[in-house]
Amino acid sequence: MREVVLDTETTGLSYKSGDRMVELGCVELINHVATSNKLQFYCSVEKKMNPDAARITGLTNDFLNEHPPFRENVEKFFDFIRDDNLIIHNADFDMGFLNNELRILGIGPIKNKVIDTVKLARKNLNTRIVNLDYLCRRFSIDLSERDLHGALLDSELLAEVYLELIGGKQISMNLENSNDNKIKFENKNFKKKLTSIKINLSKNEITDHKNTIKTIKNTIWAKIDY
Repeated sequence: MREVVLDTETTGLSYKSGDRMVELGCVELINHVATSNKLQFYCSVEKKMNPDAARITGLTNDFLNEHPPFRENVEKFFDFIRDDNLIIHNADFDMGFLNNELRILGIGPIKNKVIDTVKLARKNLNTRIVNLDYLCRRFSIDLSERDLHGALLDSELLAEVYLELIGGKQISMNLENSNDNKIKFENKNFKKKLTSIKINLSKNEITDHKNTIKTIKNTIWAKIDY
């Protein structure tokens, strides 16, 4: 299953007031896991960067003017997202700006299914605080590179958050055998009868084991009483 995590950076907060999209970043997911297939580009615009937007993104109009407008990347964008589901944090914001850019070019709105991770986080975590920084800290996702907001970096972080929101790295595993038959393992369907064998250790073996454990730092075996 293919999905696309998407994020944008903009000149301000409202496309209805004339603000424009200035950066787009996308990350491909296969079976909910990010791949190395990514898309990122900046867009030159006539609208001046809002000072607050410039502060959190580090983008300036002088820098953006070195890049082509969105219309020169729109085909590349559609080729990347295809008709796959889009994973977006606060989707109304990004989709509003994207569809506004398409409207300016005389292109109809995006019809892909959209999964809003803000709504997903509120539902699954029962929390009112759902900004990306908070969710990354909650799931112990490294934020050290996020000095400034960037569409690609935020998409990469959101890909990790999304995976945690839907169940973590153990969510599913799909393998293909040598006969090209797909084998799917699911916890609810995979049952195996387990048996155990008791092994009696001698006092010398137990002593040797405990002495070995003392040489290993922070091992879980040190918590077991024999």
